[in-house]
Amino acid sequence: MQIIAYPHPTLRHVSKPIRRVDAELKQMIREMFALMYEAKGIGLAANQVNLPLRLFVMNLESDPEKGRELVFINPVISAPKGSAEAEEGCLSLPGLYGPVVRPKTVRITAYGLDGKEIDIAATDLLARCVQHEVDHLDGVLFTDRMSAGAKADALEELLEFEMLFNSQRSTGNIRSDEVLAAERAEWEQKYC
Repeated sequence: MQIIAYPHPTLRHVSKPIRRVDAELKQMIREMFALMYEAKGIGLAANQVNLPLRLFVMNLESDPEKGRELVFINPVISAPKGSAEAEEGCLSLPGLYGPVVRPKTVRITAYGLDGKEIDIAATDLLARCVQHEVDHLDGVLFTDRMSAGAKADALEELLEFEMLFNSQRSTGNIRSDEVLAAERAEWEQKYC
């Protein structure tokens, strides 16, 4: 398992709701936390590791010894209030940052790994992070939410990501869209 980079097609795939949790999925979630910590991130969505499943992991402290590890399965965001602009980054676009306007507070409901319902009124960084991760599950990247001017400023870096992706694909290091779609279908059949 590894974190995939823009413009990998799975990042644009709308994730499917999970209907079952088994030992294999729990192991993948542990691996997602490990990858997130290694990359110094605070959140990681399943499709960022090429899994088309509606879940993400988060620890706002980015440290397994600190903060609280949270797993959100089948998350839904509601009740957006206010507005705040802040700089965001993404583990699938390493080194790229830009300003994004999002609701300042939201309610997130989901299921935890233990099967219990999560219902949180989120504000500030927690609200921003859950919105960012749910966007991933919907095939939306933070760059899609940047203003036209901010996105234009990031264009050169986005083109570099695209060139690197195309280079890796041409050498066979990234599988074809057809193979990736078949892999996603297998995961969906197993868990959705």
